[in-house]
Amino acid sequence: MICSPSFLSSDFSKLESEIKSISQAKWLHFDCMDGKFVPNQTYDHKMVKNIKTYSNQFFDVHLMIEKPIDYIDDYIDAGADLITFHYEACDDPLKLIRLIKKQNVLAGISIKPNTSVEVLKPLLPYLDLILIMSVEPGAGGQKFIPESLEKIAYLKAMKHKFNYEYFIEVDGGINLETAKLVKEVGCDVIVVGSFIFKQKNRNELIGELENV
Repeated sequence: MICSPSFLSSDFSKLESEIKSISQAKWLHFDCMDGKFVPNQTYDHKMVKNIKTYSNQFFDVHLMIEKPIDYIDDYIDAGADLITFHYEACDDPLKLIRLIKKQNVLAGISIKPNTSVEVLKPLLPYLDLILIMSVEPGAGGQKFIPESLEKIAYLKAMKHKFNYEYFIEVDGGINLETAKLVKEVGCDVIVVGSFIFKQKNRNELIGELENV
């Protein structure tokens, strides 16, 4: 699997050194929250642009915001390689997927834990990634929701049946134990936050997570 660390629980007063402490990771996950779609507010495209000056990782940007179509260009200009928006925040998901891909950026979609994965069925042929939230979006440190495994398994089965090429990503409550569970049902990318940043040997742990 690919490990995409979320630096939300890192020390923002020394962010450059914190990002460099996870250089083993090929991907870097951005949790962009507006305080409207989810209760918490974090940062916006300016953070993406700032980190681009000292990181050459793949920028995996997760927009937990209302009206994502209004901000897509900002994140693309800032250096996003992949933009994931929420199904629940968008009136016309296919329009937004096409808009992102037209600018040579990968397009992903995410669903909250209470949203049925089957709502994504018409969109699957067009997506580069589906992000399954295994906790309620908006805060770190929550426990993994076991029902997420069924959603991952469904997406894996659809991918196999129709030869789709999307990544299956999961975010929330990921540690060595839950990473193994999601891998077994077909996950490709794991987002890991506090579990990594609580440790000293972060690069070593990233390697362990990728090869559970």
